[in-house]
Amino acid sequence: MALIKSISGIRGTIGGFAGDNLTPQDIVECTAAFGYWVIHHSGNPKIVVGRDARISGDMVKGLVINTLRGVGIDVVDLDLSTTPTVEFAVPEEKAGAGIIITASHNPKEWNALKFVNEKGEFISKKDGEEVLKLISDAAIEYAGVDRLGKVEVKSDYIQKHIDHILGLPLVDTEGVRNRKFKVVVDAVNSTGAISLPPLLEQLGCEVTLLNGEPTGHFAHNPEPLPENLTELSKTVVELNADLGISVDPDVDRLALVCEDGEMFGEEYTLVAVADYILKHKKGNTVSNLSSTRALKDITEKHGGTYHGAAVGEVNVVTKMKEVNAVIGGEGNGGVIYPGSHYGRDALVGIAFVLSHLVDFGKSLSYLKSTYPSYHISKNKIQLTPEIDVDFILAELEKKYSDKELNTVDGLKIILDDTNWIHLRKSNTEPIIRIYSESVSKVIADNLAEKIKMDINELIKN
Repeated sequence: MALIKSISGIRGTIGGFAGDNLTPQDIVECTAAFGYWVIHHSGNPKIVVGRDARISGDMVKGLVINTLRGVGIDVVDLDLSTTPTVEFAVPEEKAGAGIIITASHNPKEWNALKFVNEKGEFISKKDGEEVLKLISDAAIEYAGVDRLGKVEVKSDYIQKHIDHILGLPLVDTEGVRNRKFKVVVDAVNSTGAISLPPLLEQLGCEVTLLNGEPTGHFAHNPEPLPENLTELSKTVVELNADLGISVDPDVDRLALVCEDGEMFGEEYTLVAVADYILKHKKGNTVSNLSSTRALKDITEKHGGTYHGAAVGEVNVVTKMKEVNAVIGGEGNGGVIYPGSHYGRDALVGIAFVLSHLVDFGKSLSYLKSTYPSYHISKNKIQLTPEIDVDFILAELEKKYSDKELNTVDGLKIILDDTNWIHLRKSNTEPIIRIYSESVSKVIADNLAEKIKMDINELIKN
């Protein structure tokens, strides 16, 4: 069981004891702190709330909404929604903030509160630290009976979000409709079931929906990784579909399956979208430092400049604004398109992928074959109290001083044009994450093993 309070919100497992798990007491304390901060930060006592379909969602939403009312905040309740839809709704509603009730790709026993600002973007590190201080201080003034907040339920925001996407200038709505794609969707028993089919159907697609009851009883591990998408892959081949689409429970990550049942690779979702965007709008791109080099290759091919950011959506967005990127995101299938909003959005990603296929005129697997082929190996080392991560990273920096190094987020060692290793201490687990990439899986795995040996040698000494 676990409870993690961070600058972007609070997450944990449902049940257990307060302070150790995500209990009603913890939910109320954190919601009150955020609501109180919103009032004093923006002066706008209005917050948009939406949730994914996980089992505890309705219970958590009730606690969140009534706590906000108790602080004197009016609530716009989207109920079952998606993370990007809530982000889209916040500025549309001219609200002071938003709370998204979702634990993303975590299993069903988890839930979380994710905090976004008045722009519908995840709050900054500074803002998050202020909220955390309010939680620990517990110095919250609640509203009197005449100032209790009101609740307005709005169930049309998914359609508003879809309308917005269909109206984006680079979405080839007519072309996609004429193509009449046959698509299989794995909605993993969450809000992808109520958002992806209407988007695809309004784009003229024939849709087959798997795991389409938004019950929160996930039919498989909800992270859209290849080992969890075997049913989707099999169904795409059986139905002779053009592609398969998988999302996580809150619909901000997009993974694709090719017409032959092979994985497109979630690292390549952003690469494909960037390729399409850059064909029509020249500019810069951003991804986090643990994402594939293929984005850099594609960006430079189109005459743009690639920039790496620290891991975390807020860091990617900050860098995107800094370099005026036309597209960005994360290698976990997270597409961030500034022309829509600064947040990962699987719905926007889908519209661009389909537009790209219309423009390309060939299959998804053929499209994948046109991109540089890289393989990422994802590993970790468990930390114990006596391990000094800063010392380890400093020593590795000395050892590999003859290589190109990036210390923005941990240590990234760029060995040459096709090989890199990224080490960083996890913000959520007592581990060092080790990501490595090369032109083959074997080499990527070997790079990871080599750096593990280096670390173990340092630990022994």
